[in-house]
Amino acid sequence: MSIGKMKAHALEAGYVRLDGGSMFGVIPKTMWQKHIIADQRNRIRLAMRCLLLEHPDGLVLIDTGLGNKEDAKFLDIYGVDNVGSEHRTFLEDAIKAAGHAVSDVRWVINTHLHFDHAGGNTWKDHMGEINKTFPKATYVVQRREYEFATHTNERTRGSYFPLNWDGIDFTLVDGEREILPGIKGIPTPGHVPGHQSILVESGGEKLLYIADLVPTAAHLPLVWIMGYDVEPLVTLETRRHIYPRAEAEGWRLFFEHDATTIEGRLEKDGKGFALVAPVALG
Repeated sequence: MSIGKMKAHALEAGYVRLDGGSMFGVIPKTMWQKHIIADQRNRIRLAMRCLLLEHPDGLVLIDTGLGNKEDAKFLDIYGVDNVGSEHRTFLEDAIKAAGHAVSDVRWVINTHLHFDHAGGNTWKDHMGEINKTFPKATYVVQRREYEFATHTNERTRGSYFPLNWDGIDFTLVDGEREILPGIKGIPTPGHVPGHQSILVESGGEKLLYIADLVPTAAHLPLVWIMGYDVEPLVTLETRRHIYPRAEAEGWRLFFEHDATTIEGRLEKDGKGFALVAPVALG
């Protein structure tokens, strides 16, 4: 795929299965199951889709999937499917298939530090040692998110695993700002207070890696908000602000967790917005 003059790769870093009720919050199953079918354990299949950008300043990777450090019980609970070759994961194999190596990545930008977005920041080798997955990369995250992730409570600690960032010296950014030319972090709080989406601009085209503000295309309606969001009313207001901006400026929305739809544009549809020109996986 391309974003203006910038070549980009949608990388499938594997799949997880999360509880459908939790994924759709207050929306009844009779409504959300019309869009995504649950398995016998009421889990829905979700992608962990990362974005690799061939930027003039070096390869940029947005989010890193789950990684390979979790035990069998965890893998069963969350229905993880991400085992790659050489003790690694789908993500490393996808980078190789795109014609690059993990050592080529110069920037890793995390939207936030939940295990399914930052787990691939580090990896466990065959000796059980934890290493940085991208040894030559500068890792970037919002300062507010780093502080939130490293000061957990009973509600949040189940999603933040220190092994995913131990040994990483993050570059911390504050608020909406350009991380690299044409790559901007935009605070999109609600899922967690320090969540950011990443706006990529090149040649007059713009793509927003929207991450968990809108995890799948089925979550586009304003109130279809995850039960996992720690501040759902903030999510609501963030969406209310972002959608008109995305529609007015013609942004492509890139979905991290949608198992079938990669991206699409927003268009006004009555009182809300609808996805147009969707790009499907495969």
